[in-house]
Amino acid sequence: MEYSHIIVRYGELTLKSGNRNEFLKKLTKNIKLNLRGLKGYHIQTKRDRMYIHLDTNEYVDDILLKLKRVPGIHTFSPVLRSVLDVEKAKETIDLLLETKKDKKYKFKIQTKRPNKNFVYNTNDLNNIFGSHVLTNYSNLKVDVKKPDFIINVEVRSEGIFIFTDFIKGVGGFPVNTSSKALLLLSGGIDSPVAANMLQIKGVEVEMIHFQSPPYTSPAALEKIFKLTQKLSETVGAIKIHVVNFTKLQTEIVKRIPSNYTMTSTRRFMMKIAEQLAIKEECFAIATGESLGQVASQTLESMHCINNVTNLPVLRPLLTMDKVDIIKIATEIETYEISNLPFEDCCTIFTPKSPKTKPKLEKILEYEARDDYSSLVNEALDSIETYLVSKDGVTALNNISEEKELKEEDFSNLL
Repeated sequence: MEYSHIIVRYGELTLKSGNRNEFLKKLTKNIKLNLRGLKGYHIQTKRDRMYIHLDTNEYVDDILLKLKRVPGIHTFSPVLRSVLDVEKAKETIDLLLETKKDKKYKFKIQTKRPNKNFVYNTNDLNNIFGSHVLTNYSNLKVDVKKPDFIINVEVRSEGIFIFTDFIKGVGGFPVNTSSKALLLLSGGIDSPVAANMLQIKGVEVEMIHFQSPPYTSPAALEKIFKLTQKLSETVGAIKIHVVNFTKLQTEIVKRIPSNYTMTSTRRFMMKIAEQLAIKEECFAIATGESLGQVASQTLESMHCINNVTNLPVLRPLLTMDKVDIIKIATEIETYEISNLPFEDCCTIFTPKSPKTKPKLEKILEYEARDDYSSLVNEALDSIETYLVSKDGVTALNNISEEKELKEEDFSNLL
């Protein structure tokens, strides 16, 4: 059986009216990005759905797999198309049923007729096609309540489209149709999933990563680039800012009581992230925090940490269970990378008994004992910026000396 088209449905995107055309342009561009390297198709974008015309079925499985990851797609279906003729449509149904001859099945005909000029109405078509199947396939019986499969028939101006499967996409909106957010990317499981969830809602995500050499290794930074590279496969190139956090972090550990060092560390990360976010014109800071998962993710801790910034702090995973986060990480192929055994700066100085319910007045008192402004400025000045895509990593700090980084370069970054 050779599919003629893949029909793509937009879901939430249909709620957009005035700027729908711009959304559809970005969705079309993003689909082409994801299908780059594949051949034998061309895309026709219409207001209510998209048609991917298949010149060959050689790459159809790859196309279907990649469409599952594209934000803005609600569902899609590989279809067979007939001309606007009932007898030709019956022949097309026969092609669809070639794989259903091996055993007994229960089926249902489900017809839609957006083309109101077609000579037969919906009930007529259900009866015509249902009778055809029952007459020619003794192993198939009608069951409208609990069918094993549904023969979907859509009569449109372009032809009669016939299919059985609705494949679920990720939904949401096309990438970069919302404003930017700056996400704190660690080497753990959660923050890449948070980035993915924001991207699905159309948010353009830039990354900020805090490293503390020599306590964190070049391999840990390479892991961060690999995570960003994996996330870029669906949405295109991603900018990541790497902060040298060693001096500031070690001073926090020296000066702040140990049970409050984790809270203070997160607060200074947020201060630095806020200044970078403003510079990069990001309208929010985002994290991979999940409520109560660790000591720094209680409501009391979040209250103390949020206190240092006036920007909204987005936490897409806030109410999710770890098992569900791991499931998404596995689906987006970041889980195995996150599990690579390299420390990040959030774990190297973890106190034995971190405060789970820190008091804001206490942390303000501890931090007021010393002036950290020069250390914060030094951390900001240390930022190295890279553009990461599935094709590689490019250093952006000096545009005139822009260069692509290869794997052997990672050991020289610190």
